[in-house]
Amino acid sequence: MNKNTKTKRLVVFFVTIAVIAAVILGFSKGISKNLTLGLDLQGGFEILYEVSPLEEGGTLPDMSAVANSVSKRVNVLGVSEPQIIIEGDNRIRVQLAGVENQDQARRMISATANLTFRDVNDELLADASIIQDGGATLGYQDGKPVVSLKIADTTKFGDLTEKVAGMGSGNNLIVTWLDYADGDSYKEEVIKSQNGGEPKYISAASVNQRLDSDAIISGNFTEAEARELADLISSGSLPVKMTEISSNVVSADYGLGALASTSFAGIVGITLVFAFMILIYRLPGIIASIMLTVYIFAVFAIYSAMGAVFTLPGIAALVLGVGMTVDANIITFERIRDELYKGRSLQKAVKEGQNLSFSTIFDAQFTTLLAGLIMYVFGNGAVKGFATMLMITVICTLVINVAVSRFLMNQLVNSGVLDNKKGWFGVKVSKIPDVSKNEKQTYFGPFDKIDFLKHAKKMILVSLSIFAVAIVMAGVNTASGNGPLNLGIDFSSGTKITVTSPDKINMADVQTTFKDLGYDKVKYQASGDNAIYATIKDALNTEQLDEIKSTFLDIYGEEPGDNVVTPVVGRDLVKNAILLSLLAWVAMLVYITLRFKWDYAVSCIVALLHDVGIVLAVFIIFRLEFNTELISVILAIIGYSINNSIVVFDRVREDLNNAKSSKPSPEFYRGIVNEALDNTIVRSVYSSITTILPIICLLILGSNAIFTFTFAMFVGLIAGTLSSIFIAPQIWFYIRTHMKDKPKKKKKNKKEELDEYTIKGINA
Repeated sequence: MNKNTKTKRLVVFFVTIAVIAAVILGFSKGISKNLTLGLDLQGGFEILYEVSPLEEGGTLPDMSAVANSVSKRVNVLGVSEPQIIIEGDNRIRVQLAGVENQDQARRMISATANLTFRDVNDELLADASIIQDGGATLGYQDGKPVVSLKIADTTKFGDLTEKVAGMGSGNNLIVTWLDYADGDSYKEEVIKSQNGGEPKYISAASVNQRLDSDAIISGNFTEAEARELADLISSGSLPVKMTEISSNVVSADYGLGALASTSFAGIVGITLVFAFMILIYRLPGIIASIMLTVYIFAVFAIYSAMGAVFTLPGIAALVLGVGMTVDANIITFERIRDELYKGRSLQKAVKEGQNLSFSTIFDAQFTTLLAGLIMYVFGNGAVKGFATMLMITVICTLVINVAVSRFLMNQLVNSGVLDNKKGWFGVKVSKIPDVSKNEKQTYFGPFDKIDFLKHAKKMILVSLSIFAVAIVMAGVNTASGNGPLNLGIDFSSGTKITVTSPDKINMADVQTTFKDLGYDKVKYQASGDNAIYATIKDALNTEQLDEIKSTFLDIYGEEPGDNVVTPVVGRDLVKNAILLSLLAWVAMLVYITLRFKWDYAVSCIVALLHDVGIVLAVFIIFRLEFNTELISVILAIIGYSINNSIVVFDRVREDLNNAKSSKPSPEFYRGIVNEALDNTIVRSVYSSITTILPIICLLILGSNAIFTFTFAMFVGLIAGTLSSIFIAPQIWFYIRTHMKDKPKKKKKNKKEELDEYTIKGINA
């Protein structure tokens, strides 16, 4: 390669860096402005409605039509980026971030708003179709708020007013009803109002002559009430009954606090990953850091372009994704170092390392993508948000990160400026053999000649001990009446109130307030100094929630958030969690069997069951809460654990193919497994460190709102790392040494077939 070509490669390298920096600096501000934050990051609420016909035995309209009706109501509220999601055949999930008046929003969304005009005998005169679309507006009459109506069919309106005017004094009234039900009576409602009650009808206006013009609805309205009524009428009636079966309300202050603390934890965690990679791999570590910067920018850009909602679990998935993404670089860098220790030139080592690592990276990332797809298709709520981020992570790793990292590396290496600087790649130069002098490789890593399978038995005993303790604790908790698992309201149903205060909050004061309100059986959990979770087993109704929230608002100056789940939702979540896990396991089993062999697949699944079991066992032992976010963790662990196990098995398969044996003995397989682990354990440890570092930062510095999520992830990552080193290989070794393959029938060549035919012919 001539000098000009080498110079051009260096120029391309630095120009590429400059372009990357310019793009990131130029577009970051715009992307950040377009990001949609979830309700857990800016406040708001999420409600799951069960939709049923207005009349018993009736049929439901098309759910998309119901969603459109709900959308009209939401548009009236002026909410930016509302999320209205149809779930199944009869459910709609409404997510509204940044809503200030949540009570009004709830009324607006669920009210049937079937406007009718009737006479004093409750006979129907007309319905809302007599009004122009969007024809109801706030107006004033004699300085009082009224609802002005633009009549679409003035002739019909004239006929009905003429009819009412002729009914005589005292009966010449048009009674306006909202959501009139069979059995309602104007005359009974009048008696109720005379006794100080609130009548169900909106207004009763006297008519003395035919009216062919627009009309008004007057009453003792405040301006807010008149505007809300006008908005409801304009948005149209909702031809179904909406029953609230689950809700989650987050205050704006709590959401913004969670965003700030979690973002800070994420930045610290990512910075530590940068430092670790540079410390271990030197120059490749710098390239990996550049690649990670591109990855993070790309993730935010894709999220912004998709209009996806960024949530707390999404941030956690992003931080986790940093560790999983850098794993692709670690696999490549370790392969390059292996080739350098064989005495290859830098160019050959880099090329060979990149080629050998790609299939491993692809298999590991694709299995994670499978888990993400299953979460997205069959999950809901926070699970979908986590799945979206997980899939974007995989795509960015395969399409962007590997390409960017390799392109930058190749430009530098092929320029020739690093030919005599192998030490810049984190290798011990003194351990590199000089093949021109027939020197042999002497360095095989820090764990050479260790019998990992021997130590695997100790790891299995530790795991069995943890499971045994969990079983005992489950029995003790069941005997004491608490149940084997500490089920959160996501699975057991109930209400969680998040009491917040700008100052330090006292647990005893909160307990006293709840007792004064009549709630004795409440579980309390502190979340830092400024928030306390109070969990009530019953699913409270709107009136009960309003009383609790107004009481704490008066005391602390901040309205509490609430999360309500009915029993039907809890049962569905349990079924969904089991379904997601089973589907993920089956998908993994099929893929690994196709790519490797059935014994590899079975070994991976056993390791997965071990990892999930360890997480569940730790939650049982320490009585941590089982909630929806735990589903995301379990599925993420499935992807991560498979990722680690595949890297090990990819090397096992490679070594097995290179060391062919006609009659392999147990010692032969033991040597294969130990050698593969020796070659991959450094990568496994480093990969775990880069993934666990951000998780530790989230645990220490992140929002308490996702503590359960991050702690479960922490336990799962450790379990996944250990199982890929000790559990999965041990299972594979056991299968290979105890299961005998069926003898293969020797295939005859054409000559043998011809000879046999000739012999048979002669004998015949």
